[in-house]
Amino acid sequence: MQLAMVAAHFTADQADALRRSMAAWSRKGGVHKFRQPLVQGMVRRGYPQEFAEGIFRQIEGFGEYGFPESHAASFALLVYFSSWFKCHEPACFLAALLNSQPLGFYTPSQLVQDAQRQGVEVRPVDVTTSDWDCTLEPAGAAREAYEPVTGEGNTLQPAVRLGLRQVTGLGEAAGRRIAAARALRFVSVDDLALRASLDRGDMAALAAADALSSLAGHRRQQVWAATATRRAPGLLREAPIHEDPLQLPLAPEGEDIVFDHASTGLTLRRHPLALLRARLDAQGWRSAQRLQALADGQPARACGLVTMRQRPGTAKGTLFISLEDETGTVNVIVWPALAEAQRDVLYRARLLAVEGVWQRDEASGGRVRHLVLRRSENLTPWLGRLAQEGRSRDFH
Repeated sequence: MQLAMVAAHFTADQADALRRSMAAWSRKGGVHKFRQPLVQGMVRRGYPQEFAEGIFRQIEGFGEYGFPESHAASFALLVYFSSWFKCHEPACFLAALLNSQPLGFYTPSQLVQDAQRQGVEVRPVDVTTSDWDCTLEPAGAAREAYEPVTGEGNTLQPAVRLGLRQVTGLGEAAGRRIAAARALRFVSVDDLALRASLDRGDMAALAAADALSSLAGHRRQQVWAATATRRAPGLLREAPIHEDPLQLPLAPEGEDIVFDHASTGLTLRRHPLALLRARLDAQGWRSAQRLQALADGQPARACGLVTMRQRPGTAKGTLFISLEDETGTVNVIVWPALAEAQRDVLYRARLLAVEGVWQRDEASGGRVRHLVLRRSENLTPWLGRLAQEGRSRDFH
């Protein structure tokens, strides 16, 4: 960009357009459109025609090869560091990714589940302990400043406390006021609302996210307490309110899971498919964990929540789908003809059942495994209200 601006007198906008055309790293990027203005601009500023043509050829060559090569080097370094942190500091890695949302392919729910499978303890949002960002706490202990403790050459992993940023509908300013007001322990929901200057919308968001449990009990009690919160007139604002608490029944597990996903985008309770497992097993739909034992070429049936659909241009119409259940993830490959023939089911289903052939690459030690689809079925109605929460990430 600087070369084009200095040598050819490009404007900042023209130079940025040249950069973006190079970033496409293909003939479709349109680098050739800049040949004439670049060369003519350099000639007008006293550079020889042959020299200017040579500069453009170098830019064109970099756009076709050097740009993706430099990006590949940067990406390789990023992958290396990410892999190291994920392997050696999975709790820190999880907290950092959650604090950087939205980003990448993976949702907070997927990130949390993956960390839990690695043995990381994840703790819920709680107004008495959560900061705005996700933080680290000593595993199995009360909240305090986390300091790494080493043992037998390895760092003992801390727990991850979900931050108030996970609460849908709660603004950052309100979240930071809660953390600041917590210097003196909250004694009630009313005390929280008063000292953190929270309005009814803030309180409703916290209750829906189950973040008031330390002050009000289970979620239905929280919703009642948050709804009952009222700002008293000025003279009575500091006066305590004494009344017997209303005792409401616990919500069913399924209802709590639905509210978790709606309010935070994830649940620390059981995976939704754990509630359906008996029904799925009865119809022969295997879990992701049970599929792993199958030999290459065996018929296979699986069912899971659709977390991602990809149909990259380089795949010549092949569709890749990721299915998630309570035991892990299944990668599904759909050849172009079937992707079109079963398009309605494949693109609309939130809960997708698939039948096909299990493939595992023995050359990789069996680590590369996927299911090649033959038939699909939309079981989304089985999810009930949960079908309305969460969406897959689709890339085409």
